[in-house]
Amino acid sequence: MNRELEIARKAAQAGAETIRSFQKNRSQMGIRSKGYRDLVTDADVAAEKVIVSVIKEAFPEDHILAEESKVEVEFTSGRWWIIDPIDGTTNFAHDFPIFCVSIGFWEAGKAQAGVVLEVNRKEEFYAVKGSGAFCNGERIHVSDRNEMSECIIAAGMPYHTFDEEESYLKLFRTLLHNCLAIRRPGTGAYDLCSVAAGRFDGFYEYGLQPWDVGAAALIVEEAGGVVTNWYGTKEWLFANRMIAGNPAIHPELLSLITEYVPEEVRDGSVKAGQGFA
Repeated sequence: MNRELEIARKAAQAGAETIRSFQKNRSQMGIRSKGYRDLVTDADVAAEKVIVSVIKEAFPEDHILAEESKVEVEFTSGRWWIIDPIDGTTNFAHDFPIFCVSIGFWEAGKAQAGVVLEVNRKEEFYAVKGSGAFCNGERIHVSDRNEMSECIIAAGMPYHTFDEEESYLKLFRTLLHNCLAIRRPGTGAYDLCSVAAGRFDGFYEYGLQPWDVGAAALIVEEAGGVVTNWYGTKEWLFANRMIAGNPAIHPELLSLITEYVPEEVRDGSVKAGQGFA
């Protein structure tokens, strides 16, 4: 997968440069809504175009699943690139300086390589299946903390739908009283990479899309972490719900979610390998 990783890194850098060009002239950003509390900017569209161009030049026959041009997909076969040109668009649109380019390469339904580039700090997280995880060339690993009272947990906050808020708030309240701190940078890809780097000890969220996690979850796994859906199984790409953490904290998060979140809420809306519309 060295060639795929090389192209993913090249594409991520090209996307980041496009984003930075919009940052220099924010009046041309073109912020608009594509749904309830779901922003898109001209930078998202332009960065995605550049990223896809780099990938298609190297691998013209490969398939693309990208946030701003999503299609129905079948992941049980073929070569797929999962792209989020700006993970953290709301942050970007409001000049909050944490947002990422995320590019994952999948083959035959399995994650093979992933790159997450945090644009402002220029932190490049990447991994290839079976080869470990890295940030700016240095190997990274999940934390070894095993007491929840010593842990920082990243908790994704719902903002599209509030049907599940009561159980979510019960879970949040319990963590608030039992962990060291809760953080929410506003980008799932960055949350996951922070777990991989040992900055956060665990992460959970619902409302996630494949492009939010298609690269970063592999980076967590290659850093020695555990990634599952809210049932504790590995079908997480389309599950809409994810738990990630070091090997000691992941089971505690799963146990709390099982205790506080009803089964019908824990159930993801799309099963592994099925299409996304």
